[in-house]
Amino acid sequence: MALYQLENDHIRIGVESHGAELRSLVAKDTGREYMWSADPAYWGRVSPLLFPVVGAYRGGESRYKGKVYRMPQHGFARDMDFMVTEQTEKEIWFCLTDKDGTWEQYPFAFSLEAGYRLEGRSVRVLWRVTNPAGETMYFSIGGHPAFAAPAREKGKYTCYIGLAGRDSLITRRLKNGLATDELRHIELEKGGLLPVTEELFADDALIVEEHQTGRVQLLDGEKKPYLTVSFDAPLFGLWTPPGKNAPFICIEPWYGRCDREDFEGELSQREWGNTLNAGESFHASYVITIE
Repeated sequence: MALYQLENDHIRIGVESHGAELRSLVAKDTGREYMWSADPAYWGRVSPLLFPVVGAYRGGESRYKGKVYRMPQHGFARDMDFMVTEQTEKEIWFCLTDKDGTWEQYPFAFSLEAGYRLEGRSVRVLWRVTNPAGETMYFSIGGHPAFAAPAREKGKYTCYIGLAGRDSLITRRLKNGLATDELRHIELEKGGLLPVTEELFADDALIVEEHQTGRVQLLDGEKKPYLTVSFDAPLFGLWTPPGKNAPFICIEPWYGRCDREDFEGELSQREWGNTLNAGESFHASYVITIE
């Protein structure tokens, strides 16, 4: 395990080889840290990479060609050591492969690469998944970055989520970590603002499907933006642990999500999953920008 740092004139980041996890994003002009501190009293992670599943399989199990595979929520990549394959002044890449001991949990050969590139006051998080084998591969991938935010105070909004171009949001309800058929319609305040309250996350994360937006902001209690996450993912999640008044908010671009509570199919039949034929690669990225 090692921590690698990159910096330019505006920001400095720290990325750990364990999980290829972004651990720090600091504004050099103010010294402000934008990433969560990983305080285990609330949540002991910062920005885990979710692969090869986002969320949970029903019963913690997947099925492929008649065989059952058990895997924890959000997959194994976040808990494995990656190898650094490339590093320059403004960019670094990490790699994990099936050779690192994954066959008991996941039935496919793969190469998972995670990169971080500095772009002014932004860091671009890049993913590349390659299928090196001769059979079709099925997977999901997502980010789970947690950003430091003001703690909520009783009777006062200290943080807002901004959803570009939206006056409402449709989310899918979770039950015991699995997707239900129940949709929730949330009306937003003027300007697409969603106040962060204790009740907002009472049912766990908010799951937002169908490309409803590609730009999510965090704003302080005065409605001043301080961070933006931009992405092209078809889904994203919003989360903070319910009932803890935790001083962080997760904005999570996803290419995939948890199973439905009644799902009984194989890996190839999972909703929002991704497919790679032999020799193909999947490319995606999202951008974190500090104001």
